[in-house]
Amino acid sequence: MILCAGEALIDMLERPLAGGGIGFAPVPGGAVFNTAIALGRLGAPAGYFGGLSRDRFGDQLHQALTDSGVDTALAPRVARPSTLAFVALVDGQARYEFFDEGSAGRMLSRADLPDLGPDIDALFLGGISLMAEPCGSAFEALALERAGDRVVMLDPNIRPAFIADEAAFRARMARLMARADIVKLSDEDLAWLSGPGDVAGRAQALLERGPALVIVTQGARGARAFTRQCEARARAPEVAVADTVGAGDTFNAGVMAGLWRLGVLAAPDARARLRGLAAADLTACLDLAARAAAHTVTRPGADPPWAQELPDLPNLPDLPEAP
Repeated sequence: MILCAGEALIDMLERPLAGGGIGFAPVPGGAVFNTAIALGRLGAPAGYFGGLSRDRFGDQLHQALTDSGVDTALAPRVARPSTLAFVALVDGQARYEFFDEGSAGRMLSRADLPDLGPDIDALFLGGISLMAEPCGSAFEALALERAGDRVVMLDPNIRPAFIADEAAFRARMARLMARADIVKLSDEDLAWLSGPGDVAGRAQALLERGPALVIVTQGARGARAFTRQCEARARAPEVAVADTVGAGDTFNAGVMAGLWRLGVLAAPDARARLRGLAAADLTACLDLAARAAAHTVTRPGADPPWAQELPDLPNLPDLPEAP
């Protein structure tokens, strides 16, 4: 199972009201939550770990995970409010305003960390849950102290306005990137972390910090992936874009689902196999990720595709059915 550890929240999406004006529709979201949902829909064995409220929004989040085949056994339900993120779309790009004080997700602590059993093959983490406390310290400890020899994928998903202490956050990213096997960044994330410069050169510099694989997404220009031995690229399919909410999160799921389908994540020597990944296999994972992300942007909000919706993707037995 691929355990996704991080935030689950409610995106309050703008909707026109019948009588005029703008209202907001509550839609399950959150970067790590979206990745878990996308993994489940793509047929990979997915689990979610993060604080879920007992309020009506927490029920909505829990139901959405369950409906997509995501295991929630490790996610504690607590008597704290759900995080709300009011979303405004500017030229199709999402802009967020978070309401997170004292929330179920943010107040997750090291005391809430689960022991990771043998059924968990890989760990995915990232998003705003690494920028806030006490949850940021808890998720960091999960990766550094409890992940063991499992494959770890990190998506910093940097939102500068949400970072209270930039120096502390940069130090956390350095520690996590030294442990992570896979680091995926948008080109904006890469610029924030490494400054301007050649993408390949900056990616190779990140590889020197410890990861086996660095992936850089570039929006409509597709994605590039780098190991110490090879580089792979995937084009972004040309589609009509409704909005970009959840695109990067779905891309993450596509990469992990691709590696799972190749048998890499569950292998006894998973981390060694990842370091030796062939260019053709890496390209296949990027292609799956790009196609899944492209499907997501054709629909409003974070609504990742089901395996049955992606052409040429072999369906697996016991997949949850698309509604």
